[in-house]
Amino acid sequence: MTTEPRDDADVPRFLAELGVPGLADIHVHFLPERMLTKVWDYFDQAADGYGRAWPITYRYDTPTRLRIVRELGLARIPALTYPHKPGMARWLNAWNAEFADSAPDILHCATLYPEPGVGEYVAEALASGARLFKVHVQVGAFSPADPLLDPAWEALAAARVPVVIHAGSAPRPGKHTGPEAVARVLAAHPELRLVIAHMGMPEYHAFADLAEAYAGVHLDTTMFNTDFTNDGTPFDAAYRARLPGLRERIVLGSDFPNIPYPYAHQLQALCRLGGSDEGFGDDWLRAVLWDNGARLMGIDGT
Repeated sequence: MTTEPRDDADVPRFLAELGVPGLADIHVHFLPERMLTKVWDYFDQAADGYGRAWPITYRYDTPTRLRIVRELGLARIPALTYPHKPGMARWLNAWNAEFADSAPDILHCATLYPEPGVGEYVAEALASGARLFKVHVQVGAFSPADPLLDPAWEALAAARVPVVIHAGSAPRPGKHTGPEAVARVLAAHPELRLVIAHMGMPEYHAFADLAEAYAGVHLDTTMFNTDFTNDGTPFDAAYRARLPGLRERIVLGSDFPNIPYPYAHQLQALCRLGGSDEGFGDDWLRAVLWDNGARLMGIDGT
């Protein structure tokens, strides 16, 4: 099994030895500067909201953060955005389109909110080339099963464009978090490509059930098995035993730049799940770190 990366500088060596052309990280945030500043201010107060400090490891300007992810080996750079109130999504989608036009390796992303006209602006974003959407149930304080979203889900299912959805109840539960509403959405739109952020923590098993039941459902590894997460949201041995069988449904996610540890630690956390004899060998890592995300994001025609 390939030796885990020692630090960020060692990630290129790790990828070369693993035999993949880069990282297909589906959960990366770039935001308008004023919005990003507010997000970082929120994390600075995390001890009040989450009960623990949450330092931002990559608190740099946009050009520096772009340089860092390119040096780490991201083949495409998602710019996930998410609204917290009506009227924001159209503005964020316009910003996303402009940001994607600024460099060929930036993935054109978009978002949505349950409001009149959501079906229309989701269709517009798809027509303009959006390849990845983000939905944040806890921040947006809405149910993904809100009937207002039906035309958006229908359009996304038809386009087979993936949606990274934070619906799990970690790090703090919300009124609409959890697997139940997501299950209702999938029952109505079974062709959706939903990527469950953070492996659905802490409702790990319930979201894994959905990944096994629906061909388009994937789980992203954001913060999974890191020291920071295991300290407050651990998983059990039965869940770990399910992961080799979910190899084609697990995709790399990191939450860069809003992580309280170096990027390489996310890769270390995945390497430390187990060895080849337990189903976590290099084939598993190649699928999770490259193959699945490349397929979902359409990298190199996959």
